[in-house]
Amino acid sequence: MTTGFFDGIDKVRYEGPDSDNPLAYRHYNPDEVILGKRMEEHLRFACAWWHSFAWEGGDPFGGLTFERPWHPQDSMANAKLKADVALEMFDILGQPFFCWHDADLRPEQGSYGENLATLDEITDYIGAGMEGRDLGCLWGTANMFSHRRWMAGASTNPDPEVFAYAAATVKGCMDATMKLGGQNYVLWGGREGYETLLNTDMGQELDHMGRFLSMVVDYKHKIGFKGTILVEPKPQEPSKHQYDYDAATCIGFLRKYGLENEVKLNLEQGHAILAGHSFEHELAVAASEGMLGSIDMNRNDYQSGWDTDQFPNNVPEVALAYYHVLKAGGFDTGGTNFDAKLRRQSIDPVDLIAGHVGGMDVCARGLKAAAAMLEDGGLEDALAGRYADWQTERGQGILASDLESLQAQVLREGLDPQPRSGRQERLENYVNRFV
Repeated sequence: MTTGFFDGIDKVRYEGPDSDNPLAYRHYNPDEVILGKRMEEHLRFACAWWHSFAWEGGDPFGGLTFERPWHPQDSMANAKLKADVALEMFDILGQPFFCWHDADLRPEQGSYGENLATLDEITDYIGAGMEGRDLGCLWGTANMFSHRRWMAGASTNPDPEVFAYAAATVKGCMDATMKLGGQNYVLWGGREGYETLLNTDMGQELDHMGRFLSMVVDYKHKIGFKGTILVEPKPQEPSKHQYDYDAATCIGFLRKYGLENEVKLNLEQGHAILAGHSFEHELAVAASEGMLGSIDMNRNDYQSGWDTDQFPNNVPEVALAYYHVLKAGGFDTGGTNFDAKLRRQSIDPVDLIAGHVGGMDVCARGLKAAAAMLEDGGLEDALAGRYADWQTERGQGILASDLESLQAQVLREGLDPQPRSGRQERLENYVNRFV
């Protein structure tokens, strides 16, 4: 028996590039082998419970536009209906994973104890629904930014009792993630930052954030959680400045508190843009330090100043992102989570399917282009050629020298090095051959 929410919508299947069926995959063929691995295993798609099912269509200037059968989201009966609809959508799309915040799954009950009980109840219900399905939990996390108690942060809050409440909340969510077989646990500091330095002790807040994350790692080992702990960089919105600004900032933070071997990064395309970076930049930074864990795939509207979380539709951008993922060895416990939501005018159930179908196809097309570039080796050859002189005896000697010796060498040899072309246009043309 189905909920009827997706009545008339069949299971989405791969039909090939020439298909004109708007609800068919043109590029996402889960069984296609790329670089020795099935496409499904490369991409490891996940659906975001919050945007697909919990989000009501609001924006900074207006509220609910979606009218769903599980609204209002204030009872366990509606939470279970929402879960049933989610499981039906995963069946239709063939997505192997999902991700969640605690507040997406359960109704807000008021007290911590009541919320913990309803989280336990709903995750038992979802777990039962997963039986017999080829479906897993990519990661879980705690919503510690929406409720008014988090307005001054969670682990960075000036109130010790809020810190304690946050610790209890994360413990409950880690337990639930482990129960659902989650492959990662994510911490996203939505309000771990400040609005004004007039009332902020930044050093103390960062120390508390480091201590909190150490507690999370300790608990992971205590319960035998085999997944990866991930932190998600985001520069702003809602805080004026957030401590997890970008990949480089998070890596510096992890190294400062001795957590660089315990925690990796979950990187989002939209957050990269808010930080003034490209997604490929963030991926390359994390990969260079061995800290690339997982990704949230979406896009921002380049004319808007906030995190619009749209489904991806730019194959060249996505191809360069997966190029760095593949170059780093691909995903281990991580995957591609669609932290993407419909436009608030897209109110029909079929729009939710179409958004995911389009996003999955864009990622699949980008993955194929990235793999083709890696197999061709043109970018790698160009990169090796640009730095080739560093591999010579002369180059290594310069690197091992000191200022006085190098000054003497320049004077002795009359060195006057001339600039060399970076060949950017030729490399951009090369990439365009594949996308």
